[in-house]
Amino acid sequence: MTTPPARQGGHGTDTITRFSGRPSSRYAPRRAHARQAKRKRRKLRRCLLALLVIVVTAVGGTYGWTEAELNRDVDLNAYGHRPPPGRGTNYLVVGSDNRDGLSSEEVENLHAGGGGGRRTDSMMILHTGAHGATMVSLPRDSWVALPGRLDPSTGKTLRTARDKLNAAFSYGGPELLVSTIERNTGLRIDHYAEIGFGGFVHIVDAVGGVPMCLDRDIKDEKSGADLHKGCQTLSGRQSLAFVRERHQEARGDLDRTQNQQRFLSALAHRAARRDTLLDPTAMYPAARAGLDSLVVDDGMHLPALARLFRAMRSVSGGRIEHMNVPVAGIGVPTSKGNVVTWDRKKSRRLFAELRDDRAVTGTGSK
Repeated sequence: MTTPPARQGGHGTDTITRFSGRPSSRYAPRRAHARQAKRKRRKLRRCLLALLVIVVTAVGGTYGWTEAELNRDVDLNAYGHRPPPGRGTNYLVVGSDNRDGLSSEEVENLHAGGGGGRRTDSMMILHTGAHGATMVSLPRDSWVALPGRLDPSTGKTLRTARDKLNAAFSYGGPELLVSTIERNTGLRIDHYAEIGFGGFVHIVDAVGGVPMCLDRDIKDEKSGADLHKGCQTLSGRQSLAFVRERHQEARGDLDRTQNQQRFLSALAHRAARRDTLLDPTAMYPAARAGLDSLVVDDGMHLPALARLFRAMRSVSGGRIEHMNVPVAGIGVPTSKGNVVTWDRKKSRRLFAELRDDRAVTGTGSK
């Protein structure tokens, strides 16, 4: 009796023959190239695992190195009599004229010379809390009360006196500046971060420059700014000139602080780009450049510094309120020169909102 042929789709000899050539066939052994593919996949998994170990080790090593390199020289409790802690976190972000890391040629090229002592070029309170982040710039010519203190040059105790806010930094460094701001705002400063000219320039260059769009030409001999209208990528030198320039601004220091806020946000956004973070040749020089001139308080650690960085970056996404402290007068003559006076009622309201971590009502000067 003749055996009938196997049906299409059955388990007969023809079906086995038809499927036996496929590498994944359950009817026949795998072919050589299938086994090779499996070995390649195992090798790829091992390579990916090794790469992951290397990345984790590198990140861990960088974390430890960065923690050890942070310059924690600022004692926020140096002057005592501090406001009670509020809700949320207040950072004082300062740009100083510290020229560490710059050669004499670079100082001249960057128009960073002139003047004695140590001064600030920008001061900003960055508050983070339940309603996101708020950045408030404090003009350096703000007319404020400097707390009583011991004058190290004479050994005499000085009484509370009015002066420009920038003078606090010149007389007593970060500690007196923090104490002065706390006294005049009622806010407790939780953390302090300061970057000098040298670190600023080198960070910008290390990340490949910072994209900025300008609505007009800017030319200023004092800061060295010579920029054209339109979108462009600013080098470290151009960036420093841009954030220092104020003589071409209609409101002087008030408009300059707005430029500084915009720029710091753009810089934070650029440094956080994926191609920068994943490129050791860009990430390490940027970190190294920043740490060389970064000064923080003795309680600042990397997690807090990372939160500060993320909050600054959010400016560019429109997720942060940014403003100047409300002002009542600009160029007001005093015994210390022309100053900026705060609007007492509006500034008190703003600082109370920040202290209580309430939504800011927008009473600041834009």
